[in-house]
Amino acid sequence: MLTTIPEALRRAADTFGDADAVVDGDVRLSWRELLDEVRTAARFYLAQGVRPGHRVAVWAPNTWHWVVAALGVHYAGATLVPINTRYTGHEAHDILERTGAVGLVVVRDFLGTDRLAQLRDVGPLPALTAVVQLPDGWDEVRAGAGASGDDPDARAAAVRDDDVSDILFTSGTTGRSKGVLSAHRQVVDVARAWAECGEVDAADRYLVINPFFHSFGYKAGIVACLLTGATIVPQAMYDVETAMRLVQDERITVLPGAPTIFQTILDHPARATYDLSSLRFAVTGAAIVPVALVERMQRELSFEIVLTAFGMTEAVVATMCRRDDAPEVVARTCGRAVAGFETRIGEQGELLLRGPNVMLGYLDDDDATKAAIDADGWLHTGDVGNLDADGYLTITDRLKDMYISGGFNVYPAEVEQALARLDGVAESAVIGVADERLGEVGLALVVAKPDAELRADDVIAFARERLANYKVPRRVEFVDALPRNLAGKVLKVQLRREWMP
Repeated sequence: MLTTIPEALRRAADTFGDADAVVDGDVRLSWRELLDEVRTAARFYLAQGVRPGHRVAVWAPNTWHWVVAALGVHYAGATLVPINTRYTGHEAHDILERTGAVGLVVVRDFLGTDRLAQLRDVGPLPALTAVVQLPDGWDEVRAGAGASGDDPDARAAAVRDDDVSDILFTSGTTGRSKGVLSAHRQVVDVARAWAECGEVDAADRYLVINPFFHSFGYKAGIVACLLTGATIVPQAMYDVETAMRLVQDERITVLPGAPTIFQTILDHPARATYDLSSLRFAVTGAAIVPVALVERMQRELSFEIVLTAFGMTEAVVATMCRRDDAPEVVARTCGRAVAGFETRIGEQGELLLRGPNVMLGYLDDDDATKAAIDADGWLHTGDVGNLDADGYLTITDRLKDMYISGGFNVYPAEVEQALARLDGVAESAVIGVADERLGEVGLALVVAKPDAELRADDVIAFARERLANYKVPRRVEFVDALPRNLAGKVLKVQLRREWMP
């Protein structure tokens, strides 16, 4: 069985040959052509002195360049370090410095920012010796590949299943981000499990909106396609009409994404003008998923399979629904364990995970690793949930988002689920704010649908009909949008900073 990413790529080229591997605008690469491009990238890295175990970072949006650059890192026997495209120069500099990266593939201009100039303004990076600026720099990669006397295929064949494949950094919403170490065998195994649940195969065409720097886009995206032969169709930056046009023109069948992706498609006034009938498989997660949204996805779009899942950087995909699960199970749970994971509920209702695909640990941080993974091998996720008799997981909230009102624990996600059923509410976020009498009370930040005529009293009255009194928000504020990271998670820390006195 395949256990490394280079093995998966070579087998894909042998098995799927001239079928589309990557389609990005005018660029169309077959699986054989993709392997050739990856070999070229690996030769370039080798010519630049990259050796097994060295770290090479990619700081760029979803394009065919990212796919080739990243797979080339693996093929050269090095470790991939994806960097969030929204990071500032200071944040990226910190990651490059902490990983000791010797190489960097960086987009010249994205979202109006010269990232390389930002890095240089922060300060020197002595370990960084090879820099490629996209897109023009790819010509230099092809030219420089010939300077290597090393055989990239030999280097790829020497990669072992326990070698560190990548270091992905956590979102850092509660402090300095931590580097999560994963092995090749783990990446391949979780990607295989994800693809099996969705019954993904070589006939599928996969629109990858989830950013490649995140495990959802990279491992459940690129690597899942390597294993199955599905075509990778990257979208550099999410735009709802562009996404719908790609679904129509490229006959997209697989569309995973954060809940907000499906919400914007469902609510778009031009949706009916696009042919979205090719869609067959959707997975959503990365945030608390409103039950009402899953029900709309099943009812109003053409998906044969709509699944929910639970994952995190430290475990990638831990639970997932299956095709034969009843619709109400899909709508109300994150599925049951996959990829060899065990699940149980610990103190304060915290979800614990154990299995061969729990991260190797945090980069250069033994204390944080020991705090996250206990002596019995259980990963403490920080998520609150419950397991039913059949092992199906329901996530109710994050431990850090819980607040105590009048002595009662309030989990904001439960309140948000209720508000999602109020006509006129597009989405909401609930946080606890200080109150002299009760300690904390709920503040609901509500994004209203266009043309909705909602008042704060309407929201509170609706909540009172459906929730115990201590859970009902005492205050409602309407906002244009909720702040999110690129994984789709609402930035509750930012909301608390803005709205708490």
